[in-house]
Amino acid sequence: MSRAAEGPLAGILVVDLSRALAGPHAGMMLGDLGARVIKVERPDGGDDTRGWGPPFIDAAEGRESTYFLSCNRNKESLRLDLKTDEGRSTLRELVGRADVLVENFRPGTLDRLGFDPEALEALNPRLVVLSISGFGHDGPEGQRAGYDQIAQGEAGLMSLTGSGPDDPQRVGVPIGDLLAGIHGAYGVLAALFERERTGRGSVVRTSLLASIVSVLAFQGTRWTVGGEVPAAQGNHHPSIAPYGLFRCRGGAVQIAVGSEGLWARFAHAFGLDVDDPHWCDNASRVAHRPELTTAIEAAFSAWEPEALLERLAAAGIPAGRVRTVDEVFDWEQTRSQGLALGLDHPTLGRIEVPGPPLRFFRPDGTETTPRAHVAPPRLGEHDPDVLAWLGAVEAVAR
Repeated sequence: MSRAAEGPLAGILVVDLSRALAGPHAGMMLGDLGARVIKVERPDGGDDTRGWGPPFIDAAEGRESTYFLSCNRNKESLRLDLKTDEGRSTLRELVGRADVLVENFRPGTLDRLGFDPEALEALNPRLVVLSISGFGHDGPEGQRAGYDQIAQGEAGLMSLTGSGPDDPQRVGVPIGDLLAGIHGAYGVLAALFERERTGRGSVVRTSLLASIVSVLAFQGTRWTVGGEVPAAQGNHHPSIAPYGLFRCRGGAVQIAVGSEGLWARFAHAFGLDVDDPHWCDNASRVAHRPELTTAIEAAFSAWEPEALLERLAAAGIPAGRVRTVDEVFDWEQTRSQGLALGLDHPTLGRIEVPGPPLRFFRPDGTETTPRAHVAPPRLGEHDPDVLAWLGAVEAVAR
């Protein structure tokens, strides 16, 4: 793997047994931070997402799934059949040298392969294990398979998303998977930090269910504290007004009027009565949202989106447009943050993927963000390198 060992996790070895999205996303996050990530895949096709599409990109040596490319950069691919003695033996060698093991099998699967937590601890007492499941590793429904859209529905997120209570919608990305990966990665970092103090590893568990429920935020406390069941209400904030998407001439803009000071400036800029008793404070505006929305869209009807955004900016009102994905990656602000990452793929050539979300700086302003990244691997691309490395490590150990 041609990548310099740089970043906060340089020197950390991650064995990634996961597939689909939640576990691979966690592994990719660790790889972005400098860890060496060895992705263990089935010999017969590898990670499920290698077959998920369209779209696929055709290359001289076969086709590549854009889904797989989205969550597997900075990894090496090693084919192992864990149903065979040889495959399990190689995995035991890897585990013995690893700092982190990532898996998202259905609860109990890894145990049946001979790698339950006690066996893993015996192989490597310093190992941190990240286990991601659909609905939790125990409890009455802990054995359920975890698929993102099902979890979005079961965890209440779809009931909050859509044009109204009778129009439940999934989020446009597999947000339960992604959140589970993000939460899993930060759990791994906490466990590695704890290991510095204790000298021992630990098992970190999260699930799609836990990751979604944990970010229900104020919608959760509307019920748990306030006794109110929240429901979808389209593109308007349930607790702040005006805050959402508003139509104008030839399009729409989004505004966020999140304080009384902003409301006064906004009302003055667009000829609204700041002293109207229906709009005098946020609670009143929320209670009379339909009338307020009608008045705002009437005021906006004379404005094209670009001119309206300029007017809102001049008034100091937070506002923005709704960009398509191609517009996002053409946007100079996106590129200035390193969020469009160019990589050299072994068969596709130069490709671009969404970049990592973190940047690192010294107090003097010098940026230390890891810059060396490699493209997602071909299936089994690193078999010779990894197996040779294991042999070399064995030889040194003897």
